[in-house]
Amino acid sequence: MNAPTPAHHLTIAPRATPPELVAALQQRFGAQCSLAQAVRDQHGRDESVFVSVPPPAAVVFAESTQDVADAIALASQYETPVIAFGVGSSLEGHLLAVQGGISIDVSRMNNVLSVNPEDLTVTVQPGVTRKQLNEEIKSTGLFFPIDPGADASIGGMCATRASGTNAVRYGTMRENVLALEVVTAQGQTIRTGTRAKKSSAGYDLTRLMVGSEGTLGIITEVTLRIYPLPEAISAAICSFPSIADAVHTVIETIQLGVPIARVELIDANTVRMVNQYAKLGLREQPMLLMEFHGSPAGVKEQAETVQELASSHGGQSFEWATTPEERTRLWTARHNAYFAAIQSKPGCRAISTDTCVPISRLADCLLDSISEADATGIPYFLVGHVGDGNFHFGYLIDPDNAQEFETAETLNHKLVQRALSLGGTCTGEHGVGLHKMGFLRDEAGEGAIDMMRTIKRALDPKNILNPGKIFAL
Repeated sequence: MNAPTPAHHLTIAPRATPPELVAALQQRFGAQCSLAQAVRDQHGRDESVFVSVPPPAAVVFAESTQDVADAIALASQYETPVIAFGVGSSLEGHLLAVQGGISIDVSRMNNVLSVNPEDLTVTVQPGVTRKQLNEEIKSTGLFFPIDPGADASIGGMCATRASGTNAVRYGTMRENVLALEVVTAQGQTIRTGTRAKKSSAGYDLTRLMVGSEGTLGIITEVTLRIYPLPEAISAAICSFPSIADAVHTVIETIQLGVPIARVELIDANTVRMVNQYAKLGLREQPMLLMEFHGSPAGVKEQAETVQELASSHGGQSFEWATTPEERTRLWTARHNAYFAAIQSKPGCRAISTDTCVPISRLADCLLDSISEADATGIPYFLVGHVGDGNFHFGYLIDPDNAQEFETAETLNHKLVQRALSLGGTCTGEHGVGLHKMGFLRDEAGEGAIDMMRTIKRALDPKNILNPGKIFAL
Protein backbone atom coordinates (compact mmCIF):
# COMPACT_ATOMS: atom_id res chain seq x y z
CA MET A 1 0.00 0.00 0.00
CA ASN A 2 1.42 3.36 -1.05
CA ALA A 3 0.77 6.17 1.42
CA PRO A 4 0.45 9.73 0.11
CA THR A 5 3.05 12.38 0.82
CA PRO A 6 2.06 14.39 3.90
CA ALA A 7 1.09 17.99 3.24
CA HIS A 8 4.09 19.58 4.91
CA HIS A 9 6.52 17.37 2.92
CA LEU A 10 5.08 18.05 -0.54
CA THR A 11 7.84 18.62 -3.10
CA ILE A 12 6.99 21.24 -5.71
CA ALA A 13 8.50 21.13 -9.20
CA PRO A 14 6.62 23.82 -11.15
CA ARG A 15 7.16 24.61 -14.79
CA ALA A 16 8.07 28.23 -15.38
CA THR A 17 5.13 30.22 -16.75
CA PRO A 18 6.46 32.21 -19.73
CA PRO A 19 6.01 35.97 -19.36
CA GLU A 20 4.95 35.98 -23.02
CA LEU A 21 1.92 33.87 -22.08
CA VAL A 22 0.98 36.22 -19.24
CA ALA A 23 1.27 39.18 -21.60
CA ALA A 24 -0.88 37.41 -24.21
CA LEU A 25 -3.54 36.63 -21.60
CA GLN A 26 -3.60 40.23 -20.43
CA GLN A 27 -3.94 41.42 -24.01
CA ARG A 28 -6.81 38.99 -24.76
CA PHE A 29 -8.70 39.26 -21.46
CA GLY A 30 -7.84 42.66 -20.03
CA ALA A 31 -9.47 43.05 -16.60
CA GLN A 32 -10.63 39.41 -16.74
CA CYS A 33 -7.00 38.37 -16.21
CA SER A 34 -5.68 38.99 -12.69
CA LEU A 35 -2.10 38.86 -11.46
CA ALA A 36 -2.98 40.13 -7.98
CA GLN A 37 -1.31 38.11 -5.23
CA ALA A 38 -4.50 37.80 -3.18
CA VAL A 39 -6.47 36.50 -6.18
CA ARG A 40 -3.72 34.06 -7.12
CA ASP A 41 -3.45 32.83 -3.52
CA GLN A 42 -7.22 32.24 -3.39
CA HIS A 43 -7.02 30.12 -6.54
CA GLY A 44 -3.98 28.23 -5.31
CA ARG A 45 -5.54 26.46 -2.34
CA ASP A 46 -8.55 24.31 -1.53
CA GLU A 47 -9.79 22.43 1.54
CA SER A 48 -7.14 19.72 1.27
CA VAL A 49 -4.22 18.93 3.59
CA PHE A 50 -1.72 20.52 1.21
CA VAL A 51 -0.65 23.93 2.51
CA SER A 52 2.63 24.85 0.82
CA VAL A 53 1.91 24.90 -2.92
CA PRO A 54 2.76 28.09 -4.86
CA PRO A 55 -0.26 29.79 -6.46
CA PRO A 56 -0.90 29.95 -10.22
CA ALA A 57 0.91 32.67 -12.15
CA ALA A 58 -2.35 34.24 -13.37
CA VAL A 59 -6.10 33.82 -13.02
CA VAL A 60 -8.42 34.16 -16.01
CA PHE A 61 -12.08 34.82 -15.16
CA ALA A 62 -13.87 33.14 -18.06
CA GLU A 63 -17.30 34.45 -19.00
CA SER A 64 -17.99 32.20 -22.02
CA THR A 65 -16.96 28.97 -23.66
CA GLN A 66 -14.93 31.02 -26.12
CA ASP A 67 -13.00 32.56 -23.23
CA VAL A 68 -12.10 29.10 -21.96
CA ALA A 69 -11.13 27.94 -25.46
CA ASP A 70 -8.93 30.99 -26.08
CA ALA A 71 -7.18 30.68 -22.71
CA ILE A 72 -6.44 26.98 -23.26
CA ALA A 73 -5.25 27.61 -26.82
CA LEU A 74 -2.76 30.20 -25.53
CA ALA A 75 -1.62 27.87 -22.73
CA SER A 76 -1.16 25.07 -25.28
CA GLN A 77 0.94 27.35 -27.47
CA TYR A 78 3.32 27.92 -24.54
CA GLU A 79 2.91 24.38 -23.13
CA THR A 80 1.80 25.78 -19.78
CA PRO A 81 -0.51 24.02 -17.27
CA VAL A 82 -4.16 25.04 -16.94
CA ILE A 83 -6.29 24.31 -13.87
CA ALA A 84 -10.06 24.84 -13.78
CA PHE A 85 -11.52 26.55 -10.68
CA GLY A 86 -15.15 26.60 -9.52
CA VAL A 87 -15.70 27.53 -5.88
CA GLY A 88 -12.60 25.90 -4.37
CA SER A 89 -14.38 23.37 -2.15
CA SER A 90 -12.44 20.28 -3.27
CA LEU A 91 -10.76 18.21 -0.58
CA GLU A 92 -7.93 16.27 -2.21
CA GLY A 93 -5.75 18.95 -3.80
CA HIS A 94 -7.49 18.91 -7.18
CA LEU A 95 -6.99 22.56 -8.05
CA LEU A 96 -3.46 23.16 -6.76
CA ALA A 97 -0.93 24.43 -9.30
CA VAL A 98 1.71 21.83 -8.46
CA GLN A 99 3.44 22.34 -11.83
CA GLY A 100 2.75 26.06 -12.05
CA GLY A 101 0.56 27.51 -14.79
CA ILE A 102 -2.68 29.46 -14.87
CA SER A 103 -6.10 29.07 -13.27
CA ILE A 104 -9.30 29.41 -15.30
CA ASP A 105 -12.10 30.51 -12.98
CA VAL A 106 -15.53 29.60 -14.41
CA SER A 107 -17.61 31.04 -11.55
CA ARG A 108 -18.88 33.86 -13.78
CA MET A 109 -20.30 31.26 -16.20
CA ASN A 110 -23.29 30.86 -13.92
CA ASN A 111 -26.39 30.88 -16.12
CA VAL A 112 -29.14 28.28 -16.25
CA LEU A 113 -29.37 27.99 -20.04
CA SER A 114 -32.54 25.96 -20.49
CA VAL A 115 -35.10 24.07 -18.43
CA ASN A 116 -37.11 21.28 -20.07
CA PRO A 117 -39.73 20.19 -17.52
CA GLU A 118 -41.42 17.78 -19.91
CA ASP A 119 -38.15 15.88 -20.40
CA LEU A 120 -36.92 16.32 -16.81
CA THR A 121 -33.66 17.91 -17.97
CA VAL A 122 -31.85 21.19 -17.42
CA THR A 123 -28.76 22.66 -19.10
CA VAL A 124 -26.43 24.93 -17.13
CA GLN A 125 -23.05 26.58 -17.30
CA PRO A 126 -20.36 25.10 -15.03
CA GLY A 127 -20.30 27.94 -12.50
CA VAL A 128 -23.92 27.41 -11.45
CA THR A 129 -24.00 26.07 -7.89
CA ARG A 130 -26.38 23.36 -6.75
CA LYS A 131 -28.31 25.71 -4.46
CA GLN A 132 -28.64 28.30 -7.22
CA LEU A 133 -29.92 25.63 -9.61
CA ASN A 134 -32.59 24.42 -7.21
CA GLU A 135 -33.67 27.97 -6.45
CA GLU A 136 -34.09 28.73 -10.17
CA ILE A 137 -36.10 25.58 -11.00
CA LYS A 138 -38.26 25.26 -7.88
CA SER A 139 -41.20 27.02 -9.57
CA THR A 140 -41.37 24.12 -12.04
CA GLY A 141 -41.98 21.60 -9.25
CA LEU A 142 -38.64 19.94 -10.04
CA PHE A 143 -35.32 19.68 -8.22
CA PHE A 144 -31.73 18.47 -8.64
CA PRO A 145 -31.02 15.99 -5.83
CA ILE A 146 -27.22 15.62 -5.72
CA ASP A 147 -26.14 17.22 -2.43
CA PRO A 148 -22.45 16.96 -1.48
CA GLY A 149 -22.94 19.29 1.48
CA ALA A 150 -20.91 22.24 0.24
CA ASP A 151 -22.59 24.60 -2.23
CA ALA A 152 -20.29 23.28 -4.95
CA SER A 153 -20.39 24.31 -8.60
CA ILE A 154 -22.03 21.93 -11.06
CA GLY A 155 -18.85 21.86 -13.16
CA GLY A 156 -16.77 20.87 -10.15
CA MET A 157 -19.31 18.25 -9.14
CA CYS A 158 -19.04 16.73 -12.62
CA ALA A 159 -15.24 16.84 -12.54
CA THR A 160 -15.05 14.95 -9.23
CA ARG A 161 -18.07 12.68 -9.84
CA ALA A 162 -19.65 14.04 -6.65
CA SER A 163 -22.54 12.44 -4.79
CA GLY A 164 -23.60 13.17 -1.20
CA THR A 165 -26.58 12.65 1.04
CA ASN A 166 -29.17 11.73 -1.62
CA ALA A 167 -27.04 9.24 -3.54
CA VAL A 168 -28.70 6.18 -1.99
CA ARG A 169 -31.95 7.08 -3.80
CA TYR A 170 -30.91 9.26 -6.77
CA GLY A 171 -27.37 8.10 -7.57
CA THR A 172 -24.26 10.20 -8.16
CA MET A 173 -23.22 12.68 -10.84
CA ARG A 174 -22.32 9.67 -12.99
CA GLU A 175 -25.99 8.71 -13.26
CA ASN A 176 -27.32 12.25 -13.57
CA VAL A 177 -25.18 13.89 -16.27
CA LEU A 178 -26.65 13.37 -19.74
CA ALA A 179 -24.43 15.59 -21.88
CA LEU A 180 -21.47 17.95 -21.70
CA GLU A 181 -19.76 20.68 -23.63
CA VAL A 182 -16.01 20.39 -23.09
CA VAL A 183 -12.97 22.38 -24.23
CA THR A 184 -10.08 20.07 -25.05
CA ALA A 185 -6.36 20.53 -24.46
CA GLN A 186 -6.07 21.96 -27.98
CA GLY A 187 -8.71 24.62 -27.35
CA GLN A 188 -11.34 22.77 -29.41
CA THR A 189 -14.94 22.70 -28.19
CA ILE A 190 -16.71 19.33 -28.35
CA ARG A 191 -20.08 17.99 -27.21
CA THR A 192 -20.70 14.65 -25.59
CA GLY A 193 -24.12 13.04 -25.22
CA THR A 194 -27.59 14.46 -25.84
CA ARG A 195 -30.78 15.18 -23.89
CA ALA A 196 -32.07 11.71 -24.76
CA LYS A 197 -32.32 9.37 -21.78
CA LYS A 198 -30.11 6.74 -23.39
CA SER A 199 -27.78 6.20 -26.34
CA SER A 200 -25.67 3.46 -27.92
CA ALA A 201 -23.77 5.88 -30.18
CA GLY A 202 -20.02 5.37 -29.91
CA TYR A 203 -17.74 5.67 -26.93
CA ASP A 204 -19.35 7.12 -23.80
CA LEU A 205 -17.29 10.31 -23.68
CA THR A 206 -19.64 11.86 -21.13
CA ARG A 207 -18.76 9.21 -18.55
CA LEU A 208 -15.08 9.57 -19.46
CA MET A 209 -15.16 13.27 -18.63
CA VAL A 210 -17.28 12.91 -15.47
CA GLY A 211 -14.74 12.17 -12.76
CA SER A 212 -11.68 13.11 -14.83
CA GLU A 213 -10.89 15.99 -12.43
CA GLY A 214 -10.05 18.48 -15.17
CA THR A 215 -7.25 16.34 -16.61
CA LEU A 216 -8.93 15.59 -19.97
CA GLY A 217 -10.87 18.79 -20.67
CA ILE A 218 -12.59 21.76 -19.05
CA ILE A 219 -16.36 21.48 -18.80
CA THR A 220 -18.26 24.54 -20.07
CA GLU A 221 -21.85 23.27 -20.21
CA VAL A 222 -23.76 20.48 -18.46
CA THR A 223 -27.11 18.81 -19.17
CA LEU A 224 -28.55 17.15 -16.07
CA ARG A 225 -31.43 14.94 -15.07
CA ILE A 226 -33.86 16.62 -12.70
CA TYR A 227 -36.69 15.08 -10.70
CA PRO A 228 -40.23 15.95 -9.56
CA LEU A 229 -40.37 17.28 -6.04
CA PRO A 230 -41.82 14.48 -3.90
CA GLU A 231 -45.47 14.80 -2.94
CA ALA A 232 -44.51 14.09 0.65
CA ILE A 233 -41.22 14.30 2.53
CA SER A 234 -40.58 13.20 6.08
CA ALA A 235 -37.33 13.32 8.02
CA ALA A 236 -36.44 11.64 11.29
CA ILE A 237 -33.56 11.23 13.69
CA CYS A 238 -33.01 8.19 15.86
CA SER A 239 -30.37 7.53 18.51
CA PHE A 240 -28.71 4.14 19.10
CA PRO A 241 -26.68 2.52 21.88
CA SER A 242 -23.77 1.90 19.52
CA ILE A 243 -22.42 2.53 16.03
CA ALA A 244 -22.96 -1.17 15.25
CA ASP A 245 -26.66 -0.96 16.09
CA ALA A 246 -27.11 2.05 13.83
CA VAL A 247 -25.22 0.46 10.94
CA HIS A 248 -27.09 -2.83 11.18
CA THR A 249 -30.36 -0.90 11.01
CA VAL A 250 -29.18 0.71 7.76
CA ILE A 251 -28.01 -2.61 6.30
CA GLU A 252 -31.38 -4.25 6.96
CA THR A 253 -33.22 -1.21 5.55
CA ILE A 254 -31.31 -1.38 2.28
CA GLN A 255 -31.52 -5.16 2.01
CA LEU A 256 -35.29 -5.00 2.48
CA GLY A 257 -35.50 -2.63 -0.47
CA VAL A 258 -36.95 0.31 1.44
CA PRO A 259 -36.55 3.26 -0.98
CA ILE A 260 -35.11 5.59 1.65
CA ALA A 261 -33.92 8.89 0.14
CA ARG A 262 -31.22 9.78 2.67
CA VAL A 263 -29.67 8.04 5.64
CA GLU A 264 -26.77 9.69 7.42
CA LEU A 265 -24.74 8.43 10.37
CA ILE A 266 -23.31 10.83 12.96
CA ASP A 267 -21.22 9.44 15.81
CA ALA A 268 -21.55 10.55 19.44
CA ASN A 269 -18.48 12.84 19.22
CA THR A 270 -20.04 14.71 16.34
CA VAL A 271 -23.46 14.96 17.98
CA ARG A 272 -21.76 16.53 21.01
CA MET A 273 -19.95 19.05 18.80
CA VAL A 274 -23.13 19.89 16.88
CA ASN A 275 -25.10 20.37 20.11
CA GLN A 276 -22.52 22.86 21.37
CA TYR A 277 -22.22 24.66 18.01
CA ALA A 278 -25.93 24.91 17.15
CA LYS A 279 -27.32 25.02 20.71
CA LEU A 280 -29.32 21.81 20.18
CA GLY A 281 -30.33 19.16 22.67
CA LEU A 282 -29.79 15.97 20.68
CA ARG A 283 -29.12 12.78 22.61
CA GLU A 284 -25.32 12.37 22.58
CA GLN A 285 -25.26 8.87 21.13
CA PRO A 286 -24.66 7.53 17.61
CA MET A 287 -27.50 8.89 15.49
CA LEU A 288 -29.13 8.22 12.13
CA LEU A 289 -30.67 11.10 10.22
CA MET A 290 -33.15 9.77 7.65
CA GLU A 291 -35.40 11.18 4.96
CA PHE A 292 -38.27 9.54 3.07
CA HIS A 293 -39.73 10.72 -0.27
CA GLY A 294 -42.93 9.66 -2.04
CA SER A 295 -46.68 9.75 -1.61
CA PRO A 296 -48.08 10.39 1.88
CA ALA A 297 -49.02 6.72 2.21
CA GLY A 298 -45.68 5.53 0.84
CA VAL A 299 -43.67 7.78 3.12
CA LYS A 300 -45.70 6.62 6.11
CA GLU A 301 -45.09 2.97 5.23
CA GLN A 302 -41.35 3.50 4.71
CA ALA A 303 -41.00 5.36 7.99
CA GLU A 304 -42.91 2.73 9.96
CA THR A 305 -40.78 -0.06 8.49
CA VAL A 306 -37.53 1.68 9.38
CA GLN A 307 -38.74 2.60 12.85
CA GLU A 308 -39.55 -1.05 13.49
CA LEU A 309 -36.09 -2.12 12.28
CA ALA A 310 -34.42 0.56 14.39
CA SER A 311 -36.34 -0.47 17.49
CA SER A 312 -35.08 -4.03 17.11
CA HIS A 313 -31.53 -2.62 17.35
CA GLY A 314 -32.14 -0.40 20.35
CA GLY A 315 -33.12 2.70 18.40
CA GLN A 316 -34.89 5.30 20.51
CA SER A 317 -35.78 9.00 20.75
CA PHE A 318 -37.31 9.14 17.28
CA GLU A 319 -37.97 12.74 16.30
CA TRP A 320 -40.03 13.34 13.18
CA ALA A 321 -40.00 16.41 10.97
CA THR A 322 -42.54 16.88 8.19
CA THR A 323 -42.54 20.65 7.62
CA PRO A 324 -39.79 22.28 5.54
CA GLU A 325 -38.67 24.32 8.55
CA GLU A 326 -38.31 21.26 10.78
CA ARG A 327 -36.45 19.31 8.08
CA THR A 328 -34.12 22.24 7.45
CA ARG A 329 -33.30 22.38 11.15
CA LEU A 330 -32.31 18.70 11.19
CA TRP A 331 -30.29 18.81 7.98
CA THR A 332 -28.57 22.03 8.99
CA ALA A 333 -27.25 20.18 12.01
CA ARG A 334 -25.81 17.51 9.68
CA HIS A 335 -24.30 19.97 7.22
CA ASN A 336 -22.81 22.02 10.08
CA ALA A 337 -20.90 19.03 11.44
CA TYR A 338 -17.64 20.18 9.84
CA PHE A 339 -17.91 23.71 11.22
CA ALA A 340 -18.99 22.40 14.61
CA ALA A 341 -15.93 20.18 14.74
CA ILE A 342 -13.55 22.96 13.73
CA GLN A 343 -14.97 25.24 16.41
CA SER A 344 -14.60 22.53 19.05
CA LYS A 345 -10.80 22.85 18.83
CA PRO A 346 -9.85 26.47 18.07
CA GLY A 347 -7.01 26.83 15.58
CA CYS A 348 -7.27 23.23 14.38
CA ARG A 349 -7.40 21.88 10.84
CA ALA A 350 -9.58 18.94 9.81
CA ILE A 351 -7.94 16.18 7.80
CA SER A 352 -10.93 14.64 6.01
CA THR A 353 -11.09 11.05 4.80
CA ASP A 354 -13.39 9.39 2.28
CA THR A 355 -13.88 5.69 1.66
CA CYS A 356 -16.75 3.51 0.51
CA VAL A 357 -17.24 -0.22 1.10
CA PRO A 358 -19.92 -2.78 0.26
CA ILE A 359 -22.66 -2.10 2.75
CA SER A 360 -22.40 -5.62 4.21
CA ARG A 361 -18.84 -4.77 5.37
CA LEU A 362 -19.62 -1.28 6.63
CA ALA A 363 -19.81 -2.15 10.32
CA ASP A 364 -16.48 -4.01 10.23
CA CYS A 365 -14.73 -1.11 8.52
CA LEU A 366 -16.21 1.56 10.78
CA LEU A 367 -15.67 -0.15 14.12
CA ASP A 368 -12.03 -1.04 13.47
CA SER A 369 -11.33 2.47 12.21
CA ILE A 370 -12.96 4.00 15.28
CA SER A 371 -10.81 1.84 17.56
CA GLU A 372 -7.66 2.99 15.77
CA ALA A 373 -8.64 6.65 15.99
CA ASP A 374 -9.56 6.38 19.67
CA ALA A 375 -6.19 4.77 20.45
CA THR A 376 -4.28 7.79 19.11
CA GLY A 377 -6.11 10.34 21.27
CA ILE A 378 -6.61 12.68 18.30
CA PRO A 379 -10.11 14.18 18.38
CA TYR A 380 -12.23 13.40 15.35
CA PHE A 381 -15.71 13.60 13.91
CA LEU A 382 -17.47 10.88 11.92
CA VAL A 383 -20.24 11.31 9.39
CA GLY A 384 -21.39 8.96 6.69
CA HIS A 385 -23.76 8.52 3.77
CA VAL A 386 -24.12 5.03 5.11
CA GLY A 387 -26.98 4.00 2.83
CA ASP A 388 -24.38 3.36 0.13
CA GLY A 389 -21.43 2.43 2.37
CA ASN A 390 -19.67 5.82 2.18
CA PHE A 391 -18.30 7.56 5.28
CA HIS A 392 -15.84 10.24 6.39
CA PHE A 393 -13.61 10.80 9.40
CA GLY A 394 -12.34 14.28 10.14
CA TYR A 395 -9.19 14.20 12.25
CA LEU A 396 -8.73 17.50 14.15
CA ILE A 397 -5.07 18.40 14.26
CA ASP A 398 -2.83 21.34 15.09
CA PRO A 399 -1.56 22.48 11.66
CA ASP A 400 1.82 23.40 13.21
CA ASN A 401 2.29 20.00 14.85
CA ALA A 402 4.13 17.69 12.44
CA GLN A 403 3.53 14.65 14.64
CA GLU A 404 -0.25 15.15 14.57
CA PHE A 405 -0.10 15.50 10.79
CA GLU A 406 1.78 12.20 10.57
CA THR A 407 -0.66 10.47 12.92
CA ALA A 408 -3.68 11.65 10.92
CA GLU A 409 -2.07 10.53 7.67
CA THR A 410 -1.30 7.14 9.21
CA LEU A 411 -4.93 6.76 10.30
CA ASN A 412 -6.09 7.67 6.81
CA HIS A 413 -3.63 5.17 5.32
CA LYS A 414 -4.93 2.36 7.54
CA LEU A 415 -8.54 3.30 6.84
CA VAL A 416 -8.07 3.16 3.06
CA GLN A 417 -6.11 -0.09 3.30
CA ARG A 418 -8.94 -1.61 5.30
CA ALA A 419 -11.58 -0.40 2.83
CA LEU A 420 -9.68 -1.90 -0.12
CA SER A 421 -9.24 -5.21 1.70
CA LEU A 422 -13.02 -5.33 2.19
CA GLY A 423 -13.76 -4.83 -1.50
CA GLY A 424 -14.20 -1.07 -1.27
CA THR A 425 -12.67 2.00 -2.86
CA CYS A 426 -10.17 4.62 -1.74
CA THR A 427 -12.65 7.40 -2.49
CA GLY A 428 -16.43 7.31 -2.70
CA GLU A 429 -16.93 10.93 -3.71
CA HIS A 430 -14.02 13.29 -2.99
CA GLY A 431 -11.92 12.08 -5.93
CA VAL A 432 -8.21 11.29 -6.20
CA GLY A 433 -6.51 14.64 -6.78
CA LEU A 434 -3.06 14.63 -5.21
CA HIS A 435 -3.80 12.98 -1.91
CA LYS A 436 -4.93 9.56 -3.13
CA MET A 437 -2.70 8.92 -6.14
CA GLY A 438 -0.87 6.06 -4.42
CA PHE A 439 -4.12 4.56 -3.20
CA LEU A 440 -5.59 4.59 -6.71
CA ARG A 441 -2.63 2.57 -7.91
CA ASP A 442 -3.26 0.02 -5.16
CA GLU A 443 -6.97 -0.12 -5.99
CA ALA A 444 -6.89 -0.18 -9.79
CA GLY A 445 -3.55 -1.88 -10.49
CA GLU A 446 -0.79 -0.91 -12.89
CA GLY A 447 -2.62 -2.22 -15.95
CA ALA A 448 -5.60 0.07 -15.40
CA ILE A 449 -3.35 3.02 -14.56
CA ASP A 450 -1.42 2.44 -17.79
CA MET A 451 -4.69 2.55 -19.72
CA MET A 452 -5.57 5.84 -18.02
CA ARG A 453 -2.14 7.19 -18.97
CA THR A 454 -2.72 6.19 -22.57
CA ILE A 455 -6.01 8.09 -22.66
CA LYS A 456 -4.42 11.13 -20.99
CA ARG A 457 -1.50 11.22 -23.44
CA ALA A 458 -3.80 10.84 -26.43
CA LEU A 459 -6.14 13.66 -25.39
CA ASP A 460 -3.54 15.92 -23.76
CA PRO A 461 -0.15 15.19 -25.37
CA LYS A 462 1.49 18.31 -23.89
CA ASN A 463 0.19 17.41 -20.40
CA ILE A 464 -1.23 20.88 -19.71
CA LEU A 465 -4.63 20.01 -18.23
CA ASN A 466 -4.32 19.86 -14.43
CA PRO A 467 -1.04 17.91 -14.56
CA GLY A 468 0.23 15.93 -11.58
CA LYS A 469 -3.23 14.76 -10.49
CA ILE A 470 -4.83 11.27 -10.31
CA PHE A 471 -1.65 9.48 -11.48
CA ALA A 472 1.91 10.33 -12.49
CA LEU A 473 2.79 10.34 -16.18
